[in-house]
Amino acid sequence: MDFSRLIISQILDKINSNKVLILYGARRVGKTYLLRTIEQQFDGKSLFLNAEDIDSAALLSDRRVASFQRWVSDIDLLIIDEAQVVQEIGKSLKLLIDSFPKLTILASGSSAFELSNKTGEPLVGRQIRYQLFPMAQMELSEQENYLETKQQLETRLIYGSYPEVLKLETSDAKADYLKELVSSYLLKDILMFEQVRYSHKMLQLLQLVAYQTGQEVSYDELAKTLQIDRNTIERYLDLFSKIFIIIRMGGYSKNLRKEVTKSSKWYFLDNGIRNALINNFLPINQRTDIGSLWENYLVAERLKFNFYSRKTPLTYFWRTYDQQELDWLEVANEKLSGYEFKWKDSKIKFPKAFREAYPDATTHWINQDNFIDFVTGLI
Repeated sequence: MDFSRLIISQILDKINSNKVLILYGARRVGKTYLLRTIEQQFDGKSLFLNAEDIDSAALLSDRRVASFQRWVSDIDLLIIDEAQVVQEIGKSLKLLIDSFPKLTILASGSSAFELSNKTGEPLVGRQIRYQLFPMAQMELSEQENYLETKQQLETRLIYGSYPEVLKLETSDAKADYLKELVSSYLLKDILMFEQVRYSHKMLQLLQLVAYQTGQEVSYDELAKTLQIDRNTIERYLDLFSKIFIIIRMGGYSKNLRKEVTKSSKWYFLDNGIRNALINNFLPINQRTDIGSLWENYLVAERLKFNFYSRKTPLTYFWRTYDQQELDWLEVANEKLSGYEFKWKDSKIKFPKAFREAYPDATTHWINQDNFIDFVTGLI
C-alpha cells in the first residue's frame, strides 16, 4: 500500500521559488519515499543526491561556483537526502541558491538539531522548513472511511502509525519492527552527532517518561532515579524532542494564582514507539494504561493536524493545585479552547475553576464517538 502525504502539495507549490526547502522528520517516517515521489511528480529537470554516498557528499562539499557549474547549471530541482552528514552543508546550500537563481533545493535530514545548526545562520531568509510525521489520521482518512478508521483505532493505539507498521499484516510483525526501530535507530542521531556522557542512561530515561505519559514529570525525581544530574535530564529530553521522539507540553495560566505553570508533560509522537520502549503490546482490554495511550494518541494526531494545516495555536495542559484539570488547551487569535479526553463514554463536568476563570473559552470532551473530528480539525 502506498500512502499519500499531504505535505507533498505544499512542497511542490514552493518549487521554482529559488529557496532551500528543508524537510525534517524522525527516521523511518517516509522522508526518502516523499523525496522520490516529488522527483517523479516534478515536470522540470531534477537531480537526486544521497549525501551518505561519498561521491555525492564530495560534490556538495566542493564549495566553488565553477565546480557547481559543471553539474548544477541545467538543474531546476536539486534533491538531497540525509543532508546533515555533509560538513558545513549550510554554506554549500547558500552558495548554490545564490549562484543559480532558477534552482530550488529540497533537502532532508532526520537529525533536526544537526541540520538546523548547519543550515540555520547561512540560510536566513533563504529556507522554508517542513516536518514529516508518522502517518496522520487526516492523511489516512483520504484512503479509508469512517467505519474503517473506527475499526483500526485500537491497533493504532498500540502499534502507532509509522508507514511500514501500517503495511505489516500481523501483530507480531508490527511489534518486531517497532522494537528494531527503537534498538537500532531511535537514538542514532544523538549518538552520532552529540557528545553524550551517559549514553547508557538515555534509553532508561525514555522508558521512565513512557511510563509517565500524560503525567507531570519531575526532573528531580528522574535525576534521582537515574543517578544523573537534573541538567543532564533536561538536556537529554531536549535532544529527544529535537529528533522527534517526544514533545513537551507546559501548563497554562493567565488568571489564577493557584494554576500550575512550571510543570511539564511529555508525549510521544507515536504510540508504537512509546509501547516498544516499555515492551508492552498487550491488547486494549488487557491494559491498565489505556488512559495514557488514548491521551497520547489524541495529542500526537492533533499536533500533526496543526502542523500540516499550517495552524500555529499555542498548546498547553491546565491544572490547579487542588487537582482541577483539563488535558489540552489551544490558544489562537486570543481565543481559548479546552478539551478533555475520555476513553470511556462517561459524563463529564468541566472544572468549575476553569469555567469561572475563562468564561469565554469553548470546551469539548473527546471520546471514541467524536475523536475523528478532533484529529482532523473539525472541532
